[in-house]
Amino acid sequence: MTKISLVVSDVDGTLLTKDKTLTDRARSAVQRLHQAGIGFTITSSRPAIGMRFLIEPLALWLPVGPFNGSSIVDPEMNPVEQHLIPKSAAERSLQILREFGADIWLFTYDKWLIDNPAGKYVAHEQHTIRSEPTIVTDFSPYLASACKIVGASADAAGLEACEKAMQQALGSEATAVRSQTYYLDITPPGFDKGTFVQAIAKRLGISTDAVATIGDMQNDLAMFRVSGTSIAMGNATDSVKEQATNVTATNEQDGFAEAMEMILTRNGAG
Repeated sequence: MTKISLVVSDVDGTLLTKDKTLTDRARSAVQRLHQAGIGFTITSSRPAIGMRFLIEPLALWLPVGPFNGSSIVDPEMNPVEQHLIPKSAAERSLQILREFGADIWLFTYDKWLIDNPAGKYVAHEQHTIRSEPTIVTDFSPYLASACKIVGASADAAGLEACEKAMQQALGSEATAVRSQTYYLDITPPGFDKGTFVQAIAKRLGISTDAVATIGDMQNDLAMFRVSGTSIAMGNATDSVKEQATNVTATNEQDGFAEAMEMILTRNGAG
């Protein structure tokens, strides 16, 4: 069995608990990965600014992958690679999100733009990414610099239908996938968490067979598909679990740490 040389983890629903806490056991597990010579980094639908608070406690030295891996940012938050949604795809995305009644958020590299400050998930996102939104009345001036567009909706079934309509409408112009049951992410075409995993493996000069990935949502399947070992959280849907090589406990039961301990044992470092 191939030893693991690199672990790439999702953040929300995986590394963090429901209240966005990094547990002591999770932090300790990452420290043990470092000590065992196993690389570790994170990729997330979050913007880069929403990942910054994890750099120091996890002692991250590899680049991280915000915007579902469509950008690559070093630990000092400097862009290594940055990709944008084509303007025409951004315009079409907004039209479809409005048709389905979802709140619209637009993220540039360093800004979170909203037009409805009373939206149901605005306060939740503020807590999640530890950043304040910029309120605008028109997204048009920012469409050419969009790193990610999000449709936020409490109607999970409606958002799932919106995801399918968005994928059909955009085709290869952009990637549309849910990162939560209430968030639909539109990101630049040709880049996802899987391409991020491949980029970091290439940077380290290792085969993707030696990479373990861990996550809980549909947007994590792209990295499951390219890694030798994939781990679904216990809180993941059955459709996600079915596509993973292993399943761990939930994020409320320190499932991330349990999975890291399994990897350490498998590598003979447990």
